[in-house]
Amino acid sequence: MQQNDVSGENSSFDYAAGRRAFLGAVGLGAASALALSGSSSSANAQAAAISPADVFNFALNFEYLGFRYYDIAFRGYPVLLLPGTTGVGSTSPGAVIRYLTFLGTGTSETPRGGHKVPFQDPLIRAVAEEFGADELAHVTFLRSILGDSAIAQTRIDFDQGFTAFGRFSGLVPPDGTFDAFANDDNFLIGAMILEDVCVTALKGAVPFIRNNEFFEGAAGLLATEAYQAGIIRTLMAQRGLFKQAQQVSDLRDYFDGPSDIDQGIGTAQQVNIVPADNNSIAFSRTPEQVRNIAYGTTNGQPGGFFPLGLNGVIR
Repeated sequence: MQQNDVSGENSSFDYAAGRRAFLGAVGLGAASALALSGSSSSANAQAAAISPADVFNFALNFEYLGFRYYDIAFRGYPVLLLPGTTGVGSTSPGAVIRYLTFLGTGTSETPRGGHKVPFQDPLIRAVAEEFGADELAHVTFLRSILGDSAIAQTRIDFDQGFTAFGRFSGLVPPDGTFDAFANDDNFLIGAMILEDVCVTALKGAVPFIRNNEFFEGAAGLLATEAYQAGIIRTLMAQRGLFKQAQQVSDLRDYFDGPSDIDQGIGTAQQVNIVPADNNSIAFSRTPEQVRNIAYGTTNGQPGGFFPLGLNGVIR
């Protein structure tokens, strides 16, 4: 992985989003629980208790996050209401109280932070609109599968998530604020934080899928995520955001463990639009790695974009 200077700031944390943990989710079943809790005999017992609904709900947390980002960037406030997006809270102690306290009645809690992006490039504005529609379709799809067991949207905090990410990565000074909604460039950086990890997450789920119908759905999601991530990376390269992309990549590598499975977009002299291994095969991530990137942690403690943690059993 190419290493870029970060203007003297420490590039050590990442509040990236493993949005489409649907990957870690679709068809994973017990395998996802093992990835999250280890390989001991107790982990095997815990894995046996994980249901398909638990897996889909893990994914739904990140679909809410992605939809809210693009919807606010394109539309601003008030955000588009999601009919029927109340639901059950996590099964962990206190979760139902958290749901009743923060979700109110009838609709999901309004995310914290963000505003309409003053887009200057019509193409980037169109991308925000299209990706928002994609994410809304994913939310609707997952909720239609889950029915009454669908989780509600947990608290999302864009101000906290992006500012902490910006400070720890060196995108802004230690006391600065990173506003992903400020302009076209910042929007693309924010989108890379939330999008780029999804391809590796879906890729990691493929070997565990047993149901042919789920396999086809996962392959379709992987293709969609690859399209989206590739578009974001291409637009960033066109605008010369090589250093910022590397800072995002370095942070993700910090949180997903000792392996080096993340790549920036290269340099103006040699671009790297498609991050892959020596065989041009996309990398894989486990659900645990996806979750840690979303929380901005190495130990699974809630934070980043999810200050109260994820809803659902897999968290």
